Amino acid sequence: MKEYRTIRDVAGPLIFVEKTEPVSYGELVLITLPDGTVRRGQVLDSAKDIVVVQSFEGTRGIDKGSAVRFTGDIVKLACSKDMMGRILSGSGEPIDGGPKIIPEERLPIIGSAINPYARTYPREFIQTGISAIDGMNTLVRGQKLPIFSGSGLPHNDIALQIARQAKVRGTGEEFAVIFAAMGITYEEAHYFIKDFERTGALERAVIFLNLANDPAIERLITPRMALTAAEYLAYEYDYHILVILTDFTNYCEALREISAAREEVPGRRGYPGYMYTDLATNYERAGRIRGRKGSITQFPVLTMPADDITHPIPDLTGYITEGQIVLSRELHAKGIYPPINVLPSLSRLMKEGIGEGMTRDDHVQWNDQMYAAYAEGVDLRGLVAIVGEEALSERDRRYLKFADEFERRWLQQGRYEDRDIEYTLDLGWDLLSMLPESELVKIERKFIEKYHPAYRKKAAEEAAEAA
Repeated sequence: MKEYRTIRDVAGPLIFVEKTEPVSYGELVLITLPDGTVRRGQVLDSAKDIVVVQSFEGTRGIDKGSAVRFTGDIVKLACSKDMMGRILSGSGEPIDGGPKIIPEERLPIIGSAINPYARTYPREFIQTGISAIDGMNTLVRGQKLPIFSGSGLPHNDIALQIARQAKVRGTGEEFAVIFAAMGITYEEAHYFIKDFERTGALERAVIFLNLANDPAIERLITPRMALTAAEYLAYEYDYHILVILTDFTNYCEALREISAAREEVPGRRGYPGYMYTDLATNYERAGRIRGRKGSITQFPVLTMPADDITHPIPDLTGYITEGQIVLSRELHAKGIYPPINVLPSLSRLMKEGIGEGMTRDDHVQWNDQMYAAYAEGVDLRGLVAIVGEEALSERDRRYLKFADEFERRWLQQGRYEDRDIEYTLDLGWDLLSMLPESELVKIERKFIEKYHPAYRKKAAEEAAEAA
């Protein structure tokens, strides 16, 4: 490889090199500083006269006397089944004190586009152990279902709980978690690592950590590193992979920073106009492929600036993904965990993964009735603030109490409480029994007689008498 000392300018994480030979987009670059230190970079743009290089380790110390070498290769991840149980940096290097990973393959982190015809429709139910997700915003294998959070809300706790508890019921199939954190503090990184180690979840996980003081450009390759590892384990070893990516807002801020350094024309709120396409290159790597046993399911986490769901990051994410889990600051203020607001939350693929043979035969109608009852109770809270509870009818008081009990008993659960789907559904039936049977208009009579607590109690008594 030839060395070139033709650096014209250094701006932020970018190095502008006078063009000296044909180079390709995404090509890996080695930068040798005057003191002999070697840093890695990547070709970001190749114009007629100038090559723009982004440095993964920052540009501090790089000057016009530094040497640049174009390797002719692209950024790749050393992939091996030995990645399981390891903690890696955002650029894929081990940071857990263990040995280097001996690669079985070195794969490009960009990945390959999945032919839409080759995709299999997501269907199988994934149990997270969290009632608000399993019961009313069900996750299915191959889906991408983001968490929309806000600053200070416990999205990281929820992400960790999902990583610990997620399982595909009734199968002996290999299941693993890829956890990638972007732009986090040392305190958060320590918290993540200790939780994985203490609960034993690390044994079936691969963790990628990009810290807040790491270069912004590394933040852009971290999710791609994680998804490359997921694809390798899913399609080479038939693992069913759950990929948790937190926090995509930090990723988008890094994207905006790089765009500003390149002096690109900004789009909405300063983010680059191609942010939708860039996000899609990450999100669309989830799914199932016909003829392959493995699958990739995504749980991206993002914090909405100023709790604004119309902000470009959640807005564009919502267009690409199949729904969203929305966290509520109001529920969090009440001390409810997880503070998931089921009313604006949505899983577009939910009905493909629930029902007889997957969760339970009453699940679809049960969900419709629970949603309707809770929505009416929440609406009545606004009326109470105006006219007072005394002005409400007996029926309205029942719905008001239902909403309170829904949050206190059904939504509220412990950080280490792993509920199976039967418990979640039965607890919901206990709440629905607070309402007159005449109000359960969304549920067929056969399901009421099968699962309603009053009928189940009567059946149990008759069985005891017969015995």
